[in-house]
Amino acid sequence: MLRYLSSICDRLPTRSTVRFILASSLVCIGVGCTAQHPGTHTKSLADSSTNRGNEQATLNIVILPTKNSVEQRNKLKPLTGYLKKTLGRPVNLQIPKDYNTAVDLITTGRVDIAYLGPLTYVQARQKNPAIQPIVAPIDKSTGRPWYTSVIVANSNEGIKTLKDLKGKRFGFVSKSSTTGYLVPLAEFKNIGIEPERDFATIEYTGNHDISEAKLVSGAVDAVATDKPSYLVRRKSGKLEPKQYQVIWESDPLPHGPIVISSKFPPQLILPLKKAFIGASEGLVDVNGAEAAGYTLVQDEDYEPVRKMQKHLEAAK
Repeated sequence: MLRYLSSICDRLPTRSTVRFILASSLVCIGVGCTAQHPGTHTKSLADSSTNRGNEQATLNIVILPTKNSVEQRNKLKPLTGYLKKTLGRPVNLQIPKDYNTAVDLITTGRVDIAYLGPLTYVQARQKNPAIQPIVAPIDKSTGRPWYTSVIVANSNEGIKTLKDLKGKRFGFVSKSSTTGYLVPLAEFKNIGIEPERDFATIEYTGNHDISEAKLVSGAVDAVATDKPSYLVRRKSGKLEPKQYQVIWESDPLPHGPIVISSKFPPQLILPLKKAFIGASEGLVDVNGAEAAGYTLVQDEDYEPVRKMQKHLEAAK
């Protein structure tokens, strides 16, 4: 299954391809930027009676909670500022308490755009098949629109392999997380590890930042996370590489897509794609890692994730 994921990623378009496709100039429509708490609602594009040329309509964006909300919002300021300037619309960024809330907001049309993970996108599409993935970030380290899941362990606990995790305390992110649950769970099943049976305790932390913090605090012995998030934390000095080591890494996974609501005005889809494709390198992705731009994606790119989800559900 994971080998198939890698082959799908190889077929995703490179940035140079989409730059050729979207080479025309951007459309600008107004200015402004707002910030609100999750659950509040401003006048969005979908609320406009005409959905056409409304300069006051706010671009409402929901993002998966991968870090402390204040830290995550600060890291995303350059990206939201870029969208505000390029599209000329007020931008309202929402970071909800959990993954499920983000899925509900985009599937019910209460936001215009969502930054989702591969699995949360699949779950959202199952709830509302009319939502559309438009672009995904390009990983700066690989130059491709993919990333990987990793399991990071405290080497002081004698953990060198996945088999050494038996009897240890383990941290998943959420049952809706691709790298923090779905992919490592599939690997555990492949090698005969049943987390509920074989781990001393299991904790669902809610986001990658908390998972990695709990590993450092000693609350858990190992965690599943994504490699970009791990590298950011290691670079900051919060994960000492000699003590907190990657003991397993998945094959490449398609990066989580940026998704538009089923109510998103059709005439604004192309300008939005152009804005993302035209973004300069250095803007962060949803995980807080620097992205090397964005590339076009489509629903079929996430079919391997959908198949993995179905396989694990059937195995229960």
